[in-house]
Amino acid sequence: MNSDIKVGIIGAGGNTRLRHIPGLQALPHVSIDVVCNRTEASSQQVATEFNIPRIASTWQDVVHDPHVDAIMIGTWPYLHAPISIAALQAGKHVLCEARMAMNAHEATEMLAVSKANPELIAQIVPSPFTLHWDAFIQRQLSEGLIGDVLAVDVYANCGTFLDPDREMNWRDDITLSGLNTMGLGIYYEAMARWVGHAASVKAHGRIQISHRKDHRGTNHPLHIPDHLDVFGDLENGASYHIRCSQLTGACPTPNDFILYGSLGTLRLNIVDEKLTLLQPHAAPKELSVPQAEQGDWRVEEEFISAIRGKETISHTPFAEGLKYMQFTQQVAEELNLAPSEVRKP
Repeated sequence: MNSDIKVGIIGAGGNTRLRHIPGLQALPHVSIDVVCNRTEASSQQVATEFNIPRIASTWQDVVHDPHVDAIMIGTWPYLHAPISIAALQAGKHVLCEARMAMNAHEATEMLAVSKANPELIAQIVPSPFTLHWDAFIQRQLSEGLIGDVLAVDVYANCGTFLDPDREMNWRDDITLSGLNTMGLGIYYEAMARWVGHAASVKAHGRIQISHRKDHRGTNHPLHIPDHLDVFGDLENGASYHIRCSQLTGACPTPNDFILYGSLGTLRLNIVDEKLTLLQPHAAPKELSVPQAEQGDWRVEEEFISAIRGKETISHTPFAEGLKYMQFTQQVAEELNLAPSEVRKP
């Protein structure tokens, strides 16, 4: 497809307004033709801010709009599967915000519909935290910089102390976010790029704040842990441990990926943006990524280029998204989160 590509936006939250809309509008021969947000007023506000010519009353109107070639889904996860499936069945390309779906079952359905329509591009917005370092770390591991990878630690801490008075948001609501605990899936996705996927899963989670009030002042019980440890073995034989927490405000390793090898340790601190090599009998060495291997955010560019047949999706095809959804599903089952709690509101 070398002609103009018209995109419809469904759900214009923070990341969509910050990245996806500007990213798409910056590309040649791409236009955003229509937007549908949660209310007509918010749809109009986004349309006015970004000079989008039309608004729609329902997401179904966008999916079935004959003038739209591709759909950008920026809603909360409870609508990701219904919209993605409907859009693909309507002949539209799909770029869907992470997290992929409510659970692994929905993600499996999304992948099946995508496979049934192979001419259409289906992409999940990728974990962005490690894009700058991914290719470099993958090469260093393959060349044996730290020998055999024996263990991996991932710390996904929010960097603040537990706040019992914080207003409830969609990430706290299992009926909107599904089996996606804090940042677990997005950190797991990044880790898996370097060392592969988990072969076993054990989990322990705690809910320290049992209720929160929404913006209307209504009190709701919480089902999603605010402190979580997941551990097990990777398919490559290494062990792994992932900690996600909203209460470790004083943690000395707020957002780290640490790879322990037989010849040394590689630590990526994504807060300070430092990649450090530690080896026996040597001072820590900060590593710089050669310019040729530096990755960057190019989600919208990759999506449009794939539609035009100029490249394939590397970050993140539906098949890879399903793998992190299967992982988060296993964690949820370990925590005994009841399937009835993952209903659509």
